Amino acid sequence: MKKTILDNGIPLVIKENKNTPRHALCFYFKITEPEKKAGVYTLLNRLFLQGTKKRNAHNLAQELDENAIDCYSEMKQDFIRFKLQCLNEDFEKGLEILSDIIQNSTLEDFEKEVIKLKGEIQAELDEPKTLAMDSFYSHIFKNHSYGHTYTNILKDIDTITKADVIDAYRCLIEKSPKVISLVGDFGGENVLELLKKYFSQIKNNTQCVVDNEVKKLEQSEIVKVTKDDASQAQIIQGWRVPTIFDKDYAAIMVMNTLLGASGLSSRLFLELRDKKGLAYVVRSSYEIYDHSALFNVYIATEPKNIKTSLEGFKVELDKVKHTPVSETELENAKNNLLGKRQFFSETNLQQSSLIAYYEDKNLGADFEQTFTQMVQKVSAEDIQRVANAYINDKYVLTVLAPADYLKGI
Repeated sequence: MKKTILDNGIPLVIKENKNTPRHALCFYFKITEPEKKAGVYTLLNRLFLQGTKKRNAHNLAQELDENAIDCYSEMKQDFIRFKLQCLNEDFEKGLEILSDIIQNSTLEDFEKEVIKLKGEIQAELDEPKTLAMDSFYSHIFKNHSYGHTYTNILKDIDTITKADVIDAYRCLIEKSPKVISLVGDFGGENVLELLKKYFSQIKNNTQCVVDNEVKKLEQSEIVKVTKDDASQAQIIQGWRVPTIFDKDYAAIMVMNTLLGASGLSSRLFLELRDKKGLAYVVRSSYEIYDHSALFNVYIATEPKNIKTSLEGFKVELDKVKHTPVSETELENAKNNLLGKRQFFSETNLQQSSLIAYYEDKNLGADFEQTFTQMVQKVSAEDIQRVANAYINDKYVLTVLAPADYLKGI
């Protein structure tokens, strides 16, 4: 892996994988100004492939298809990233198209995209799990852009103007810190010259400081969502925890794996589904953002089992707090965690995305190696310590079910 700084100030990390047929590039744009209206960046992201000054949406889609080029954008809470994957011989063609999308998007289908987005959101919110998760995130990140969920987008979308989206677009291009990662078999190609040719007009903002602080939870909150036609109850309980920059990151990752992120072997699955028959689906997750992170447990169960499921959560979480995990279970959790990460970093595109993700967070493109060492050092005492420190009495609990089953929660 080699890192360089392009003439326009953008960090570039290159990893050469010999004998691979496809180049992969990721271009990260950090969101520096949190949206004031929920949905602005969602609309912007959806409009990037709807046409440029050179290509309308149909021509763009056709050209990508004819050349077997994958080129698209993704929006997350802290960034928008563009991904490009193409055959080695079509790399310059792919760069030209990506450059056109980034720098010359017209955003002309704004009104049509607003209508489409509203319809899609309304359809999504008919799903009980989506509705429950929407309520959970909007409450645990209340009054913060991380809580701009579907329901909040529906509240704001009719007030969003095309000018709002254009302003967000200009801010992204002109003000955001940026990172490019490139993985492939480059041979004799001068990739630096190609990147200079197509991206030299895009400048990096190295002085930007993103002010998007997430205030601490002051107390617990129970959110009841009534859905009388729901055949399953949806239960999510979550806590704010340290994010990836914290010394406890690896320990929380291992705790999450042994509790509910390791599939059939996880404690929640074995205890609540296999032994007690409570769950259709049960798991835990650890979600990382730049300015916060969440640990949560989730179960989909029959409405009559709500209280039993909540007690089951408490029992399993208390076990982690008060009973040291065995060395065998700890090692199995570590192996499961690291094994999955290897599986999800096999392709050039996966590697490019991971490298840019770490570089975007100033952790270094090779942070995965550091993380592996951190995981290997996690002890049973570390698991107990982070469980007691962060799984506390400040949480958000969301329960969706028919009204009769929500009484007394």
